[in-house]
Amino acid sequence: MKEILRLLQYARPYRGRILLAFVAMTAYAAGSAYLAWLIKPIIDGGHTSEVGGQIDRSHALAIGGGIVIAYFLKGVGAYASSVLMADVGQQVVRVLRNTLHRHILGQSAAFFSIHTSGQLVSRLTNDINQVQNAVSETFADLARESLAVFGYAALLFYLDWRLALVVLVAAPLVVYPLVRLGQRVRRSTRLGQQELEHVTHLATEGFAGHRIVKAFGAEGREAERFGQATSMLYRTNMKITRAVAALPPLMEFIGG
Repeated sequence: MKEILRLLQYARPYRGRILLAFVAMTAYAAGSAYLAWLIKPIIDGGHTSEVGGQIDRSHALAIGGGIVIAYFLKGVGAYASSVLMADVGQQVVRVLRNTLHRHILGQSAAFFSIHTSGQLVSRLTNDINQVQNAVSETFADLARESLAVFGYAALLFYLDWRLALVVLVAAPLVVYPLVRLGQRVRRSTRLGQQELEHVTHLATEGFAGHRIVKAFGAEGREAERFGQATSMLYRTNMKITRAVAALPPLMEFIGG
């Protein structure tokens, strides 16, 4: 939470855009809840007449029109919130990258003797890109889907609060696998950033010292070192992919 709060301080100057994105997210949540509400007359049989089970045209048109409106709200809300939050993320990354660059340039000679140029370049590029994803994608998805959850919950309690309480008993079951997988993803992501830093270091070192590499005929050795580093990065990224990919089906299974 400490890191998140520090990160949000960089987004404070753009709170107007964040507010507009929140309005768009609310429209997305309203469309999602309205779409769920439209299922009620279908389940209850309100779309058919009592004679012969024929489709009641007026009900069918009302439900069809409602579905179009619901998806329109969801689409506009998702598009506007994604674009606005991506803009905020890009602005935050720009400021953060400039601040970090000035901070690194102000360090002592001993600092540059400890840290390689590849590591520092990785900090300015790869690590900052992770921050951009957190601001423009993760925060946006979290806020948008949380509002949708509140809309669904309100609809559940409006229809039948007793049944809603029974259904929500299973909600705590989601927390444990979510926390465990989250911890695994964080560990793997941290390791992945270190491996990517090593890859960047080797590439920068090889390109900057290409005359020395060619003078000693070390192209093969450098290529082998780089290949080993990319293999480690591949294995780490696959660990992250497997952990993230396991989450949606697990949540759906528990929900089912």
